[in-house]
Order: sequence, then C-alpha cells, then structure tokens
Amino acid sequence: MESKVVGLLGGGQLGRMFLEAANRLNIKVNVLDAPNAPAKQISNHDGHFDGSFKDPEAVKKLSKTCDVVTVEIEHVNTQVLEEISGEVAVEPSWKTIRTIQDKYAQKEHLQKHNVATAESLPLESNTVEELEKVGQKLGLPFMLKSRTEAYDGRGNYPVKSSSDFEGALKALGQKPLYAEKWANFKMELAVMVVKGKDQVLAYPAVETIHEDSICKLVYAPARNVPSSITKKAQELAKKAVSCFWGKGVFGVEMFLNQDDSLLINEIAPRPHNSGHYTIEACPMSQYEAHLRAILDLHLDEEGVQPYRPSVMLNILGGASPQSAAEVAKKATEQSTALRVHMYAKGDARPGRKMGHITVLGSSMAKAEGLMKPMIDVVDEVRRSRTDIPAPSSGSSEPKTKQTKALVSILMGSYSDMPVLDAGVQILEKLGITYETHITSAHRTPEWMGEYVASAAPSGIKVIIAAAGGAAHLPGMAASHTYIPVIGVPVKPTIGDGTDSLLSICNMPRGIPVATVGINNSTNAALLAARILGVAEDEIAESIRDYAEGNRKEVMEKEAKMQQLGWKGAMQEWHAKK
Repeated sequence: MESKVVGLLGGGQLGRMFLEAANRLNIKVNVLDAPNAPAKQISNHDGHFDGSFKDPEAVKKLSKTCDVVTVEIEHVNTQVLEEISGEVAVEPSWKTIRTIQDKYAQKEHLQKHNVATAESLPLESNTVEELEKVGQKLGLPFMLKSRTEAYDGRGNYPVKSSSDFEGALKALGQKPLYAEKWANFKMELAVMVVKGKDQVLAYPAVETIHEDSICKLVYAPARNVPSSITKKAQELAKKAVSCFWGKGVFGVEMFLNQDDSLLINEIAPRPHNSGHYTIEACPMSQYEAHLRAILDLHLDEEGVQPYRPSVMLNILGGASPQSAAEVAKKATEQSTALRVHMYAKGDARPGRKMGHITVLGSSMAKAEGLMKPMIDVVDEVRRSRTDIPAPSSGSSEPKTKQTKALVSILMGSYSDMPVLDAGVQILEKLGITYETHITSAHRTPEWMGEYVASAAPSGIKVIIAAAGGAAHLPGMAASHTYIPVIGVPVKPTIGDGTDSLLSICNMPRGIPVATVGINNSTNAALLAARILGVAEDEIAESIRDYAEGNRKEVMEKEAKMQQLGWKGAMQEWHAKK
C-alpha cells in the first residue's frame, strides 16, 4: 500500500472514528484542531497541529505535511482550501464544500441537476414583510432555515402560522435565511454514498429517528419500507452525490413522503451520524470508505453490504456531567452484544453528542429487543434535563413511535372478542406481543385506513382481522398495507358464517388475504406465528415446542385408549363431559 499522509480539518468524534480506521490501515493522519481533541487522543505522533481548522495560516501549515487534505466538518474556510488546492489534493473539492456550506445554494445546485428536493426561496431581508411574501408563495406551514452554520436542527424554525414570524426571526438572528416548502413526510431516510475515482457506491437506506432535532436512532436497513423504495433512495442519493466535485463519503438525508415520493433534505460532504452503524454492520465502515475514496484505494460493492440488521442509538449529555458515562456503564453491564463508542469529550453537557451504541441482530426485531432497555435509559436521561421545554398537550411535533407489538388484532365490534380470545391465548403462550383494536370498515373507514397504514412503520408484522356478515374489514385492511393480513370469518347471529367466509376468501387479484375457518382464531394466531417464525428464530422455536406439545398430547391419549380399550375410553370421556 502506498504510504500517503492525510491532513484532517477537525478532530472531534467523526475524526476519532476516522483515525481508528486509518490506524488499522497504517495510514498516517495529521489533525488540525484544539489540543487533546478526541481524534488526537488515539493517534500519538508529532504530526498533529494545534489551532483552529478555520485559521488560514494553520491550514496552510498542515497542507505542507500532507498528500491530501479532507474535512471532518464542512464549516471550514473554503477560500484557503481553494488556495492550497494547487499544491495538495483537497477531497472532496473545495467547490463541493463551499456549495454545500450554503444550504440554499446546495438546493439550487441539486435542482439544477434535476435532483428532487423541496422547493425553497431565499429571503431578501429578515423581516416580517418578507416572510409574508414567502408564505404567499410557499403556503403555510413552511420551514425557515439558516443558509450557513446550521447543524443538528440548530438554525431551523418551523413557521406554522403568521404568529410565528417574529419568533422565527428572533430565534435565527441576522444570518442569511431561506424558506423551504413543508414536506409532508412519513419517515426520514439516510443513505451513505461513497464517491471514488471512477465509481459511486451506496450503503443501504436507513431509517433515522430525530428527537429535539437531533438524530436519536438509526435503523439499518429502514424498517417496513419496500425494497423498491429503498433502491430508489439509493439511486437518488447516488445521483445527488454524483453532481458534486471530488471524492469521499457523503451523508445524504431525505424525506419519504406520504405518497412514497422521495426528496433530498440535506447532504453532508463527510462521514455522518447516520452511518456510524457501518463500523460493526458492514465489511467496510464509512470511515474506511472515506479513506479508500480519497486515496484511490480499492472499492467494491461487497464492502457496503451489511452483515445483519442493526440499530444505532446516540448517547447525549444529560443534566449531570457524568450522565453519558453512566449510560455507557449500563450498556456494558447489560449485554456484550451492545457495542459502545465513547468520544472522550470529558464532562457531558446537555444535548451534546457523547457517544453511541450499536447492536446487530439476526433480525431487526432481535436488534430492537436488545436495544430497547438502553432506549429507556437514554429517555430517562432526557427527562432529567431542564433545558428542554415540556411539550404542550396540543403539540404537533413528531414523536418517536415505537411499539413492542408484532401482531395487530382488529375486530369490527365488541361482540367479536370471544371469538378472538382463543387466538390471543395462543399468541400469549408463544410469547408473541400483540395489540388489539376495534374498528369498522363501514362505520370508521377513515380511522381504519389511518391505523392500518401506520401499522407497518410502527413495527407491526402481521394483522389478524375478524369480521362477520359482509366481512369487509380484512379486505379493506389489506388494501391499506403490504404486510400479511389474516381474515377470521365470524359466525353472525343469523346464518352459519359461510357468507363471511366467502367474502374474505374471494378477494380480487392483487389484494391477498389469508383466510381461516369460521370462528377459528386459533389457526389465525398460529399462521401469524409461522409467518413471524420465518425471520424470528425464537418464535420458530416456540412454534416447534407448541407442535411437540400437541404431539405428546395425542400420543398420551393414544396410550390411554390402548390401555382402557374403546368402551373404557368412552366411559372416561362421558365422565369428563
């Protein structure tokens, strides 16, 4: 391997993980940042520089010791990067960093290259009158954003009505601003893209959950998103990155809208919080990928393919200076499957990124189960903070939606509960979590459609729907989701239930509904368990135990019949009746 020296502007947590990857490849990295910065602490050599990565003279001194200069953060002095680019490689290009620094210029550049992004308008002046003009063009609500020096939600302000105008201007100060059309998204996705000398590779599309405008959780791959959409997200991310100059890793954040369309939100010209999971989950971490890209080392598709599903949880500072260390301690005590990364930042400050935890699972449900106790821990840390205003009862801010339930049981009326009780008992016996709801395809069609459409994103894997009479509930549920729906025909007060059975099983092509016998919620629950068991080893084992129990019960009765004979067995049966 050719021994080249990399100069890194910034030595925070991203730089720290970057140097960990560089150390394994025996690549020397000279860091420009404050003394004892997190990245410097794991790379002990005399090539580091103390100072600001925005200081032109310090950057010039660093560049003279390197073959290529790269960045840990995009808020750097691009004028000096342009100046030194004639003597040393700057990756990604100073033109890319300068364009991305100005978020409105970034959006203009993407739109120029036909990359889908939200409609945006620059403010000519930071006045209420200007916001009124913007509101007339974009409509309300809209998002007001700082064009520069904004990150982790800082520099963003949701403008929901004209009453927010003055508050928004006061919060964002006199920075240059732009307004962005409100995106009616149902999920935030992110894709890490690697741009090399002659190829562009994409890691999987991941789901990101934000809290207080800071990334809290990353699910890789994105949960309950069809492969057709995740592939489109990867292609959109690659198209977006391809229109910029230079090499390296780029973090591409995007919105998945209610109509399944995709819009680019923002791009980072560097490794990104949403890509931390790649350290454990992929053959090549985003940090190694960045090194390989800027140094023209070998890259291939195998490196960006994940081993197993994973969940990444950020550790943020709480009310206590030791809060992050306490979270890390609990993680190490809980399970060796939890991989803890601490950033060596000293005492925790409220909301400061202090570390992260990653866990891999044989399935996403397994990974979620392993991470759930730690989510509870960081939630408790957040509740202890006094710098976060308590949400009002009417708050419309998005909340992290989580559920332990894997199966949703729907019924058209209260009277269907006795029919479904046998199935509920099966789920409980197998240790499968569930939730129950009463909704009607005819009396509450809007609520039924809204709930079913949100079931998959919240973690539901299978729906059991019971209905009698015309029995439209299972079919209507299936038309609002792509996860399996199992219909249970219910015997009505008039008739034998055959009409309900036929109504459910005679669904049109393209909208399948699995159908069990009349009132047979036992089979519905067992079928749901078998569907889940394909991906969940623990559930599959429970099903095998259940089947073995049935086998033993039959063999015990066979032995008793042989012992008592026909007449003796019949006498015992009548006695029990």
